[in-house]
Amino acid sequence: MIIKGVLPMTNQLILASSSPRRVALLKSAGYTFTQRTRPVDEEFQANKSAAENAVSLAKKKAFVFQEDMSIDEVILSADTVIALDGEPIGKPKEAGDAVDMLSRLSKTPHQVITGVALATTDSVITFHSETKVTFYPLTDEQIDMYVRTGEPLDKAGGYGINGLAALFIKEIVGDYYNVVGLPLSRLRQELEHVNIYPDWLNSNMKR
Repeated sequence: MIIKGVLPMTNQLILASSSPRRVALLKSAGYTFTQRTRPVDEEFQANKSAAENAVSLAKKKAFVFQEDMSIDEVILSADTVIALDGEPIGKPKEAGDAVDMLSRLSKTPHQVITGVALATTDSVITFHSETKVTFYPLTDEQIDMYVRTGEPLDKAGGYGINGLAALFIKEIVGDYYNVVGLPLSRLRQELEHVNIYPDWLNSNMKR
């Protein structure tokens, strides 16, 4: 319990991600953290569902730190995957991939799935969140113009919902922040289980 604005004793949060969107989300929610990144093979496993791939990749990103982390540290890692008709779609490797992805997503509602792992020295908590996203129909010219901005190339499904792709969105069912990169509401609850708390007095989400 937090009394009179005083935070309880907490562990140290480590974000195992170079994503500027995840950094911005955590900061805006009032979390204090440091960043660490190490290379991880992010290839999908064909025998796993999109949700299983997202959680598996999140765990993999956390496990590379688990052997040399301190007892008071908690590693937060995540991976966001698009699922279209059950098929997992990751980040485009080049502009042509982004065009193909956006052409498909323009025609059919899709699921955005973020897998999350919270690792301590002796345990790992995993979960995932799903959000349904529907685009307005996009013309080939609109897709080409968007891809030429460069925005799609480091994002699952080839679009950034908090960028220009916000102009494409017809409907979202579920957690908007999950599409950006972290399901903040569920994450807050899970972080409390490992003694990580936000400082709401210093959050820039407040109005």
